[in-house]
Amino acid sequence: MNIKRIFSLFLSLALALVITGEGMAGGISLWETEETEIAAEDTAGEEVSETAGEADLGLTCRSAILMEASTGTVIYEHNPDEKLSPASITKIMTLILIFDAISEGKITLEDSVTTSEYAKSMGGSQVFLETGEVQSVETLIKCIVVASGNDASVAMAEYIAGSETEFVNRMNERAKGLGMTSTHFEDCCGLTDSQNHYTSARDVAIMSKELITKYPEIFNYSTIWMENITHVTDKGTSEFGLANTNKLLKQYQWATGLKTGSTSVAKYCVSATARKDDIDLIAVIMAAPDYKVRFKEAVTLFNYGYANCKLYRSINDDIPGTVKVKGGIESEISCKYAGDFSYLSTTGENIDAIEKKIVMEEELAAPVKKGDVVGKAEYYLGDKLVGSVDIISDGSIEKAGFKEYLKKAVNMLWL
Repeated sequence: MNIKRIFSLFLSLALALVITGEGMAGGISLWETEETEIAAEDTAGEEVSETAGEADLGLTCRSAILMEASTGTVIYEHNPDEKLSPASITKIMTLILIFDAISEGKITLEDSVTTSEYAKSMGGSQVFLETGEVQSVETLIKCIVVASGNDASVAMAEYIAGSETEFVNRMNERAKGLGMTSTHFEDCCGLTDSQNHYTSARDVAIMSKELITKYPEIFNYSTIWMENITHVTDKGTSEFGLANTNKLLKQYQWATGLKTGSTSVAKYCVSATARKDDIDLIAVIMAAPDYKVRFKEAVTLFNYGYANCKLYRSINDDIPGTVKVKGGIESEISCKYAGDFSYLSTTGENIDAIEKKIVMEEELAAPVKKGDVVGKAEYYLGDKLVGSVDIISDGSIEKAGFKEYLKKAVNMLWL
């Protein structure tokens, strides 16, 4: 090795020591002083339509709202924040917690659930479970969704949380997490007439959105018109027919669910869902004067929505690119979109003209953690920014140490 190469080697080692601060009291990496923080922004579909609530649809219910599910855009609202008794619409939150437990691996659809004496004692709408009767989780989901079984709801609450009281505590926590500010639950099925059990049309739409977008498998159950279950008890075996309480399944071509409710206090309610032209709408009707009106006015909302809405979707399955990384054991990191993008137009805009623009950091300072925001995809309609989706790192890169720099220096030396 000649003198020139020896000098180059010592120079490379010295540079590595200075950059990493190894062996130097109070040493600071030069790259650490240049970190850039990107403010996370995801405005996709969160804004409320400026025309929401302006139309006079002649509704007679006390409260109503129409929401597009993928964006959360409110298309129409009528007294949407009044606190009202929800009756069996309560069970939408019960179903969210059931599917949460399935998703988290805490229970399965095949699990066996034993009916307690307390669950059997539930009045109102029920599927007549007997004390000690065993049904699968999936069967009880059908009983809740299709027949609005109060006994089935309590059986599932006890199975998941140990008691209905604890389950209701979790319902209220979940509601709080979803931003349902006008809601408080006292039971898991809506049978209570307590004034402390209430929600609003807006909050019902919020929890309905959570259920159908996070757990679209709910449609496998909410679209069942009639189905039999089998009771196996000490009295023998018998068939029991479930009939869907949501008559919109037969009255409205594009209906997909979701849940009805009625008591003397709540009057007649429905959180109805429909899909047409790949647009999922949620129509909430609360305190309608009779059971036919709630369905008729839900259809009125659907017709209004589909006549005035167009949905733009960007399925972000491409790779947005890579970003250079300073001071890392690797020099660049791959990236991906945090999700897809949807934009709902209610003003007749030409949504086909929406363009996507990628804005990313040119360089990051190590360490980089998986999921760090490194840029965003911005969507423009002309000069108007209509929304964005975060671009995040698709892996992690640790900060390089002395050994990594030594290795790089040696590799450079022998090139």
